[in-house]
Amino acid sequence: MTPPPFDPELAAVVDELRAGRPPLTTLADIPARRALVAADERTVGELAAAHSGFAFREERAGDVPLLVVTPKGRASAGVLYHVHGGGMIVGSHRGADVPVLLEWAGDLNLTVVSPGYRLAPEHPYPAAVEDCYAGLLWTAEHLGRRPVIGGASAGGGLAAATTLLARDRGGPDLAGQLLICPMLDDRNDSASAVDLDGRGLWDRTANNVGWTAYLGDRCDVPAYAAPARAEDLSGLPPAFLDVGTAETFRDEVVAYASRIWQAGGEAELHVWPGGFHGFDALVPGAAISRAARAARLAWLRRLLSQ
Repeated sequence: MTPPPFDPELAAVVDELRAGRPPLTTLADIPARRALVAADERTVGELAAAHSGFAFREERAGDVPLLVVTPKGRASAGVLYHVHGGGMIVGSHRGADVPVLLEWAGDLNLTVVSPGYRLAPEHPYPAAVEDCYAGLLWTAEHLGRRPVIGGASAGGGLAAATTLLARDRGGPDLAGQLLICPMLDDRNDSASAVDLDGRGLWDRTANNVGWTAYLGDRCDVPAYAAPARAEDLSGLPPAFLDVGTAETFRDEVVAYASRIWQAGGEAELHVWPGGFHGFDALVPGAAISRAARAARLAWLRRLLSQ
Protein backbone atom coordinates (compact mmCIF):
# COMPACT_ATOMS: atom_id res chain seq x y z
CA MET A 1 0.00 0.00 0.00
CA THR A 2 1.08 3.59 -0.62
CA PRO A 3 1.56 5.41 2.71
CA PRO A 4 0.01 8.85 3.14
CA PRO A 5 2.21 11.86 2.36
CA PHE A 6 3.68 14.16 4.96
CA ASP A 7 2.21 17.60 5.49
CA PRO A 8 4.19 19.95 3.18
CA GLU A 9 5.72 21.94 6.05
CA LEU A 10 6.76 18.73 7.77
CA ALA A 11 8.03 17.07 4.60
CA ALA A 12 10.50 19.92 4.14
CA VAL A 13 12.38 19.00 7.32
CA VAL A 14 11.78 15.29 7.96
CA ASP A 15 14.97 14.11 6.23
CA GLU A 16 17.06 16.62 8.17
CA LEU A 17 15.49 15.51 11.45
CA ARG A 18 16.10 11.85 10.66
CA ALA A 19 19.72 12.53 9.74
CA GLY A 20 20.31 14.18 13.11
CA ARG A 21 19.30 11.09 15.08
CA PRO A 22 21.44 8.00 15.67
CA PRO A 23 19.87 4.84 14.24
CA LEU A 24 17.78 2.76 16.63
CA THR A 25 17.70 -0.77 15.28
CA THR A 26 18.92 -2.88 18.24
CA LEU A 27 19.26 -2.56 22.01
CA ALA A 28 22.93 -1.73 21.45
CA ASP A 29 21.87 1.59 19.89
CA ILE A 30 20.16 2.85 23.06
CA PRO A 31 23.22 4.55 24.65
CA ALA A 32 23.74 6.74 21.58
CA ARG A 33 20.10 7.80 21.60
CA ARG A 34 20.33 8.58 25.31
CA ALA A 35 23.39 10.71 24.73
CA LEU A 36 21.48 12.70 22.13
CA VAL A 37 18.60 13.60 24.46
CA ALA A 38 20.71 14.06 27.61
CA ALA A 39 21.58 17.58 26.47
CA ASP A 40 17.97 18.61 27.11
CA GLU A 41 18.03 17.71 30.81
CA ARG A 42 18.24 20.52 33.36
CA THR A 43 18.47 20.70 37.13
CA VAL A 44 15.63 22.28 39.09
CA GLY A 45 17.88 25.29 39.74
CA GLU A 46 18.63 25.71 36.04
CA LEU A 47 14.94 25.51 35.19
CA ALA A 48 14.07 28.11 37.81
CA ALA A 49 16.77 30.46 36.53
CA ALA A 50 15.62 30.10 32.92
CA HIS A 51 11.87 30.44 33.57
CA SER A 52 11.26 33.12 36.20
CA GLY A 53 7.48 33.02 35.84
CA PHE A 54 7.27 29.52 37.29
CA ALA A 55 8.17 27.83 40.55
CA PHE A 56 9.98 24.50 40.31
CA ARG A 57 10.57 21.95 43.03
CA GLU A 58 11.39 18.26 43.18
CA GLU A 59 9.46 15.93 45.44
CA ARG A 60 9.65 12.17 45.87
CA ALA A 61 7.08 9.42 45.87
CA GLY A 62 9.23 6.82 47.58
CA ASP A 63 12.12 6.33 45.17
CA VAL A 64 10.39 8.13 42.28
CA PRO A 65 11.48 11.76 41.69
CA LEU A 66 8.71 14.19 40.76
CA LEU A 67 9.14 17.58 39.11
CA VAL A 68 6.41 19.96 40.29
CA VAL A 69 5.81 23.14 38.28
CA THR A 70 3.43 25.95 39.24
CA PRO A 71 2.88 29.41 37.71
CA LYS A 72 3.92 32.18 40.09
CA GLY A 73 1.37 34.64 41.39
CA ARG A 74 -1.70 32.76 40.16
CA ALA A 75 -4.02 30.29 41.82
CA SER A 76 -3.84 26.79 40.37
CA ALA A 77 -6.88 25.90 38.23
CA GLY A 78 -6.13 22.17 38.26
CA VAL A 79 -3.46 19.49 38.20
CA LEU A 80 -1.91 17.77 35.19
CA TYR A 81 0.17 14.66 35.84
CA HIS A 82 2.39 14.41 32.78
CA VAL A 83 4.52 11.38 31.83
CA HIS A 84 7.51 12.07 29.56
CA GLY A 85 8.10 10.23 26.31
CA GLY A 86 11.14 8.39 24.98
CA GLY A 87 10.13 4.93 23.81
CA MET A 88 10.45 3.51 27.37
CA ILE A 89 14.24 3.77 26.94
CA VAL A 90 15.31 7.44 26.97
CA GLY A 91 14.23 10.77 28.39
CA SER A 92 13.79 12.52 31.70
CA HIS A 93 11.11 14.37 33.67
CA ARG A 94 13.46 17.38 33.49
CA GLY A 95 14.22 17.07 29.78
CA ALA A 96 12.71 17.83 26.40
CA ASP A 97 9.09 17.80 27.60
CA VAL A 98 9.56 20.73 30.00
CA PRO A 99 8.50 23.42 27.44
CA VAL A 100 5.20 21.56 27.03
CA LEU A 101 4.72 21.50 30.80
CA LEU A 102 5.30 25.25 30.94
CA GLU A 103 2.81 25.88 28.14
CA TRP A 104 0.08 24.07 30.05
CA ALA A 105 1.07 25.58 33.39
CA GLY A 106 1.11 29.06 31.89
CA ASP A 107 -1.88 29.03 29.56
CA LEU A 108 -4.22 27.16 31.90
CA ASN A 109 -2.76 28.03 35.34
CA LEU A 110 -2.13 24.37 36.07
CA THR A 111 0.11 22.71 38.57
CA VAL A 112 2.04 20.13 36.54
CA VAL A 113 3.73 17.07 38.04
CA SER A 114 6.08 14.87 36.00
CA PRO A 115 7.52 11.56 37.30
CA GLY A 116 11.07 10.40 36.67
CA TYR A 117 10.23 6.77 36.02
CA ARG A 118 12.87 4.07 35.58
CA LEU A 119 13.91 3.26 32.02
CA ALA A 120 14.21 -0.04 30.18
CA PRO A 121 16.05 -2.29 29.50
CA GLU A 122 17.78 -1.87 32.87
CA HIS A 123 14.34 -1.70 34.48
CA PRO A 124 11.81 -3.74 32.46
CA TYR A 125 8.06 -3.96 32.99
CA PRO A 126 6.48 -3.27 35.45
CA ALA A 127 9.03 -0.73 36.71
CA ALA A 128 7.91 2.27 34.62
CA VAL A 129 4.17 1.91 35.11
CA GLU A 130 4.52 1.20 38.83
CA ASP A 131 6.69 4.32 39.18
CA CYS A 132 4.04 6.33 37.32
CA TYR A 133 1.32 4.96 39.57
CA ALA A 134 3.32 5.77 42.72
CA GLY A 135 3.77 9.34 41.53
CA LEU A 136 0.07 9.60 40.72
CA LEU A 137 -0.84 8.50 44.25
CA TRP A 138 1.47 11.18 45.66
CA THR A 139 -0.06 13.81 43.37
CA ALA A 140 -3.64 12.99 44.32
CA GLU A 141 -2.77 12.91 48.03
CA HIS A 142 -0.66 16.04 48.27
CA LEU A 143 -2.25 18.40 45.76
CA GLY A 144 -5.86 17.84 46.74
CA ARG A 145 -7.42 17.73 43.28
CA ARG A 146 -8.49 15.10 40.76
CA PRO A 147 -5.57 15.16 38.33
CA VAL A 148 -5.68 14.88 34.58
CA ILE A 149 -3.11 12.32 33.48
CA GLY A 150 -1.31 12.72 30.18
CA GLY A 151 1.77 12.15 28.11
CA ALA A 152 3.15 11.83 24.60
CA SER A 153 4.45 8.73 22.83
CA ALA A 154 5.71 6.28 25.47
CA GLY A 155 4.45 8.77 28.05
CA GLY A 156 0.99 8.56 26.50
CA GLY A 157 1.11 4.77 26.63
CA LEU A 158 2.23 4.83 30.25
CA ALA A 159 -0.50 7.36 31.04
CA ALA A 160 -3.10 5.01 29.51
CA ALA A 161 -1.67 2.06 31.45
CA THR A 162 -1.60 4.03 34.70
CA THR A 163 -5.22 5.00 34.11
CA LEU A 164 -6.11 1.30 33.86
CA LEU A 165 -4.22 0.63 37.09
CA ALA A 166 -6.05 3.46 38.85
CA ARG A 167 -9.40 2.07 37.72
CA ASP A 168 -8.60 -1.49 38.75
CA ARG A 169 -6.95 -0.59 42.08
CA GLY A 170 -9.78 1.68 43.15
CA GLY A 171 -8.10 5.03 42.68
CA PRO A 172 -7.03 7.69 42.61
CA ASP A 173 -9.96 9.23 40.77
CA LEU A 174 -8.89 10.97 37.56
CA ALA A 175 -10.49 13.93 35.79
CA GLY A 176 -9.30 12.86 32.34
CA GLN A 177 -6.54 11.32 30.24
CA LEU A 178 -4.62 13.25 27.57
CA LEU A 179 -2.97 10.74 25.23
CA ILE A 180 -0.75 12.36 22.59
CA CYS A 181 0.41 9.94 19.86
CA PRO A 182 0.48 7.23 22.54
CA MET A 183 2.54 4.04 22.33
CA LEU A 184 -0.16 1.45 23.08
CA ASP A 185 0.43 -1.84 21.28
CA ASP A 186 3.52 -4.03 21.54
CA ARG A 187 2.37 -6.25 18.66
CA ASN A 188 3.60 -3.61 16.19
CA ASP A 189 1.66 -5.21 13.34
CA SER A 190 -0.95 -2.66 12.30
CA ALA A 191 -1.20 -1.47 8.71
CA SER A 192 0.28 1.91 9.64
CA ALA A 193 3.23 0.27 11.42
CA VAL A 194 3.99 -1.92 8.41
CA ASP A 195 3.35 0.64 5.67
CA LEU A 196 5.31 3.43 7.35
CA ASP A 197 8.37 1.42 8.37
CA GLY A 198 11.45 3.42 7.46
CA ARG A 199 9.58 6.74 7.31
CA GLY A 200 9.07 9.49 9.85
CA LEU A 201 10.86 9.76 13.18
CA TRP A 202 9.79 6.60 15.05
CA ASP A 203 9.20 3.65 12.77
CA ARG A 204 8.35 -0.01 13.28
CA THR A 205 12.00 -0.96 13.76
CA ALA A 206 12.60 1.63 16.49
CA ASN A 207 9.27 0.72 18.06
CA ASN A 208 10.36 -2.91 18.28
CA VAL A 209 13.53 -1.85 20.12
CA GLY A 210 11.48 0.08 22.69
CA TRP A 211 9.01 -2.72 23.31
CA THR A 212 11.73 -5.39 23.44
CA ALA A 213 13.64 -3.36 26.01
CA TYR A 214 10.52 -2.99 28.16
CA LEU A 215 9.05 -6.49 27.81
CA GLY A 216 12.01 -8.74 27.01
CA ASP A 217 10.84 -12.02 25.51
CA ARG A 218 7.70 -12.41 27.61
CA CYS A 219 4.65 -13.70 25.75
CA ASP A 220 2.07 -13.01 28.47
CA VAL A 221 1.86 -9.25 27.91
CA PRO A 222 -0.68 -7.63 30.27
CA ALA A 223 -2.77 -4.56 29.58
CA TYR A 224 -0.78 -2.61 32.17
CA ALA A 225 2.22 -3.03 29.88
CA ALA A 226 0.48 -2.51 26.53
CA PRO A 227 -2.95 -0.89 26.98
CA ALA A 228 -4.15 -1.98 23.53
CA ARG A 229 -4.32 -5.49 24.98
CA ALA A 230 -6.93 -4.48 27.58
CA GLU A 231 -10.11 -6.49 27.17
CA ASP A 232 -12.22 -3.95 29.06
CA LEU A 233 -12.00 -0.19 28.45
CA SER A 234 -15.12 0.71 30.41
CA GLY A 235 -15.09 2.94 33.47
CA LEU A 236 -12.29 5.21 32.25
CA PRO A 237 -12.18 9.01 32.60
CA PRO A 238 -12.79 11.21 29.54
CA ALA A 239 -9.99 10.87 27.01
CA PHE A 240 -8.33 13.03 24.39
CA LEU A 241 -6.28 11.16 21.79
CA ASP A 242 -4.39 12.46 18.79
CA VAL A 243 -2.05 11.04 16.18
CA GLY A 244 -0.75 11.78 12.69
CA THR A 245 -1.84 9.98 9.54
CA ALA A 246 1.81 9.39 8.55
CA GLU A 247 3.05 7.67 11.68
CA THR A 248 3.46 4.19 13.12
CA PHE A 249 0.89 4.61 15.90
CA ARG A 250 -1.98 5.86 13.73
CA ASP A 251 -4.07 2.69 13.60
CA GLU A 252 -3.56 1.60 17.21
CA VAL A 253 -4.60 5.03 18.47
CA VAL A 254 -7.73 5.11 16.30
CA ALA A 255 -8.59 1.58 17.45
CA TYR A 256 -8.14 2.52 21.11
CA ALA A 257 -10.46 5.51 20.80
CA SER A 258 -13.03 3.36 19.00
CA ARG A 259 -12.93 0.77 21.75
CA ILE A 260 -13.45 3.45 24.42
CA TRP A 261 -16.59 4.54 22.55
CA GLN A 262 -17.75 0.95 22.20
CA ALA A 263 -17.36 0.52 25.97
CA GLY A 264 -19.61 3.54 26.58
CA GLY A 265 -16.79 5.95 27.35
CA GLU A 266 -16.00 9.48 26.26
CA ALA A 267 -13.11 10.12 23.86
CA GLU A 268 -12.17 12.99 21.57
CA LEU A 269 -9.97 11.85 18.69
CA HIS A 270 -7.90 13.99 16.31
CA VAL A 271 -6.03 12.44 13.35
CA TRP A 272 -3.75 15.08 11.87
CA PRO A 273 -3.27 14.76 8.09
CA GLY A 274 0.37 14.34 7.15
CA GLY A 275 1.66 14.32 10.71
CA PHE A 276 4.67 12.18 11.60
CA HIS A 277 5.44 11.05 15.15
CA GLY A 278 6.04 14.00 17.45
CA PHE A 279 5.54 16.55 14.67
CA ASP A 280 4.21 19.33 16.87
CA ALA A 281 7.21 19.24 19.23
CA LEU A 282 9.78 18.88 16.45
CA VAL A 283 8.30 21.45 14.04
CA PRO A 284 6.39 23.74 16.41
CA GLY A 285 5.90 26.57 13.93
CA ALA A 286 4.05 24.50 11.32
CA ALA A 287 0.37 25.30 10.94
CA ILE A 288 -0.60 21.70 11.73
CA SER A 289 1.50 21.81 14.92
CA ARG A 290 -0.18 24.99 16.12
CA ALA A 291 -3.58 23.46 15.42
CA ALA A 292 -2.72 20.30 17.35
CA ARG A 293 -1.56 22.21 20.42
CA ALA A 294 -4.63 24.45 20.30
CA ALA A 295 -6.95 21.42 20.19
CA ARG A 296 -5.32 19.92 23.29
CA LEU A 297 -5.52 23.18 25.19
CA ALA A 298 -9.16 23.62 24.22
CA TRP A 299 -10.01 20.11 25.44
CA LEU A 300 -8.21 20.65 28.74
CA ARG A 301 -9.91 24.02 29.21
CA ARG A 302 -13.36 22.46 28.65
CA LEU A 303 -12.59 19.55 30.93
CA LEU A 304 -11.35 21.73 33.77
CA SER A 305 -14.37 24.02 33.52
CA GLN A 306 -16.81 21.18 34.18
